[in-house]
Amino acid sequence: MDDTAPVIVWFRRDLRLADNPALAAAAAAGAPVIPLYVLDESQAIRPMGGAHRWWLDRSLRALGAELAGRGSPLVLRRGAVEQVVPALAREVGAGAVYWTRLWDPGVPERDADLQEALGDAGLEALRFDGALLIEPGALTTKTGGVYGVFTPFWRAARAAIRVPDALPAPERLRPPPAPVDSDDLDGWALHPTRPDWSEGFDVWTPGEAAGRERLHSFVDGALGGYSRGRDAPAEDGSSRLSPYLHWGEVGPRQVWRSVQAAAASGRVAEAQADKLLSELAWREFNHHLLAARPNLATRAVKPAFERMPWRRDPAGLRAWTRGETGYPIVDAGMRQLWTTGWMHNRVRLITASFLVKHLLIDWREGERWFWDTLVDADPANNAANWQWIAGSGADASPFFRIFNPVLQGEKFDPEGAYVKRWVPEVSRLPAKVIHQPWTADTDLLGRAGVKLGRSYPRPMVDHAFARARALEALRGLRDPDAA
Repeated sequence: MDDTAPVIVWFRRDLRLADNPALAAAAAAGAPVIPLYVLDESQAIRPMGGAHRWWLDRSLRALGAELAGRGSPLVLRRGAVEQVVPALAREVGAGAVYWTRLWDPGVPERDADLQEALGDAGLEALRFDGALLIEPGALTTKTGGVYGVFTPFWRAARAAIRVPDALPAPERLRPPPAPVDSDDLDGWALHPTRPDWSEGFDVWTPGEAAGRERLHSFVDGALGGYSRGRDAPAEDGSSRLSPYLHWGEVGPRQVWRSVQAAAASGRVAEAQADKLLSELAWREFNHHLLAARPNLATRAVKPAFERMPWRRDPAGLRAWTRGETGYPIVDAGMRQLWTTGWMHNRVRLITASFLVKHLLIDWREGERWFWDTLVDADPANNAANWQWIAGSGADASPFFRIFNPVLQGEKFDPEGAYVKRWVPEVSRLPAKVIHQPWTADTDLLGRAGVKLGRSYPRPMVDHAFARARALEALRGLRDPDAA
């Protein structure tokens, strides 16, 4: 390849310099490197949620600063990638375009068309692995199909995963001979205004450096008690790596190496490391499902669930999104989500179960809300996990397993510390009733300043009633004569 013709490195959800095969290959070629990010809002791409856009704004600023410090500024362009990338290549006289594979619906096909078009124009167009540990299609069942059950998938993946040596971030990048026109990031208006609802998002620092720091602090700290800590919402026991993984500020190979090294050195117990690695494998499992089922966010994996008699309940859905259901553990989770763009994993299960089974509202409504409000709303994980809790997905939790939000709160937030943080209306109640304030006597409620139905809502649905209603709906699916 001509070492005077620039190489375009098209960044997508691999917003990092270290362990980035596409960037490393471009730097090694010795040619000028033009880093590119394209904001593609064409109809072929699912629109980003508001929380996504907030994170992307911060992450691109961090990436741009890192790239500029290494000699080659980040170029920002807006439009359909099949038009923007070839146009930029012609504009700068590029000799090659490198990028990392993604498996979102329609993306592999579009990438293949782009690769062919660039090749026909005389450019070297290369796609690199790096977003996943095992690419979809590389791991199949004995009959050649896609795994639909996680345990055998994890067993096969564990044996097949081969993580290559880490690639250091390039110290310097050869810049193009002349500056390349770039959009102004402020002009993209990714940060919310009128109103700016993101004040609470400042608990996050997007970008590669922050992601690397979070990985190291987790491995050196909470990983040692991960099996228990990941279920305690009042503690910092989960990894909180999900948004960094989603945006590729930390790659899955980096996580795998770091956790394996901690276990090999004896810094953490093998069981704790294995639990984290299995969660990383669950992410892989979901991406393999999405690659096989591009409609994962809109169609039930189990066809019978398309006959589920979901209720249309706009008021109930609104109360759920606002954290005003009358069940403190549910409301705490929904308020944490709205305030910070993230919710603890255990509480995600509780809140999702409540929407689908207590309110009998279609899981797709919840999936859309999470897509808009989560900074880590990954297209595979979000859809697959909602289908898992709804019982309609691959290797899903049975629909008849209906979480009692009171018992879930008492088990995983026994002192009520998580609820007290996010539902201050009930924070003065003692632990014995904080997860079910309607059972407290009038005197206790008065001393705690709780006025049910006024300062804090009564439960919007009785658990026993909701459970019976959900099970009746399930029986209808099992009835071959059901509509």
